[in-house]
Amino acid sequence: MKIYLDSAHVSTWKLPAGCPAIQGVTTNPSLVFQAGLPVNLATYLQLIQAAADHGFAELMLQLPTNDAALALQWLDQLRPAAENANVRLTIKLPCHPDWLPTISAVQSKGQAILLTGLSNPVQLLWAKSLKAAFVAPYVGRLVADGRDVWPFMQACVAVQNELQGDKNGPALLAASIKSPEVLTRLIAAGAAAVTLPPASLVAWSGDALTEAAMDQFELDTAKSLQFAS
Repeated sequence: MKIYLDSAHVSTWKLPAGCPAIQGVTTNPSLVFQAGLPVNLATYLQLIQAAADHGFAELMLQLPTNDAALALQWLDQLRPAAENANVRLTIKLPCHPDWLPTISAVQSKGQAILLTGLSNPVQLLWAKSLKAAFVAPYVGRLVADGRDVWPFMQACVAVQNELQGDKNGPALLAASIKSPEVLTRLIAAGAAAVTLPPASLVAWSGDALTEAAMDQFELDTAKSLQFAS
């Protein structure tokens, strides 16, 4: 499973020991806004360089415009910048038919895409038919909406593992993961990737039970030395 950081706060991208290796970063206009940055081309170019500076192999940027011509203008600058920085670029776009002209335009350039926000099996099959590289359902939002999310996650994994010619179907990159228990179930289900806020990875890298075991080992070691006296 690949792990991505779901954040445009560059200052949070460096993680302490105990966190897993990071494949790259995912962003969207809301995350860019939350980082106090303008959602514009200059910011996206800066994020590409920041990803390279942190040694990340991948960056997933969500285009904010449904204007196909403008999307291609952005892409004409983002792709060379990513290539020069040795960062693999994936373009995120909403999984919605209103965005089909932009999806088609971006794909016409040979650019890998991720379709984000899909929430049901018909959208999943549509993403497969479009040969998207990734799909990104918001797991936490689906749970909050009262849906039984796990059959849908299993369907995403099943489509992910289907061969389309010489390639698999869209890889499941699960987002909006609210607890370690949800992460556990995604690992067990076979999700190809997850994206998590840096704060969640840091918080979950330790555990009270691990700390208690360490304390017990230290205490018992000290007690055992009495046998040598």
